[in-house]
Amino acid sequence: MVQSISPVSFSEADFDRFASDLNQDGICVIRNLFDRSLIEEWKDAFDRVVRARKNQPGGLAPREQNRYYLTLPWIAPFANAEVFANPVIMGVLDRVFLQEYRLVQLGVDFPMQGSTYQDIHRDFRPLFSDQIVTPLYALAVNFPLVEVNAENGPFQMARGTHTLSREEGLRKVATGEIEVESFYMQPGDVMIRSPLALHRGSPNQTDEARPMVVMGYVMHWLHTPKVDLTLQQDYYDSLPEPLQEMLRCEVIDRLPENRAETYINFKY
Repeated sequence: MVQSISPVSFSEADFDRFASDLNQDGICVIRNLFDRSLIEEWKDAFDRVVRARKNQPGGLAPREQNRYYLTLPWIAPFANAEVFANPVIMGVLDRVFLQEYRLVQLGVDFPMQGSTYQDIHRDFRPLFSDQIVTPLYALAVNFPLVEVNAENGPFQMARGTHTLSREEGLRKVATGEIEVESFYMQPGDVMIRSPLALHRGSPNQTDEARPMVVMGYVMHWLHTPKVDLTLQQDYYDSLPEPLQEMLRCEVIDRLPENRAETYINFKY
């Protein structure tokens, strides 16, 4: 059972600040949102999934050297409305998205020992062109399953570059005008970020994986062919209608045992 900070623990000003940070910086961090016992449960289940997937053809998507991505199966403990529809997270998204939105992605990115710096990139293209500032039409909600520190591959991002052209953002990063910042996190912390901001993964120098969960939310009209959710019919039917509407998913009688990952090309 998730123990999270109740929405009543936040003032309207807190939620407005998170939304303001997202709009201005392209990122906000909510500390200690999830209880550590939940994170430990997810970590144990993640380890079991990895052990099974690594022996399946295409079971893990390569993300450059010694870095992988996998889609989490929609089963316990991952199928948890207190996580994917957490009221605190929804309170922020409701302030940022201008229209109805959908959850389209539940996966994990994890660099292993021997991983290297990724090229600085975006996960999405701008809506029209770099000359027109794109509103926040897609957001990634991340939370780590272990402590993220300087040694195990912290996520790095250049604040504010989601409102710049790619060329201008890269130029300001190259000249040092905008810093590429490392984001250190504790189990239970949650990061919400714009996938348009320039970012990269950094090397994991430890002998343990650094798993980072990603939940992808987009405005209802955005086509997202690279990611998908598959839910079992009985679980889907158990959800209240508002949550059913929030999930863009395929509903099937029984979840498959094997899965080949297709989300491999991810950089813009």
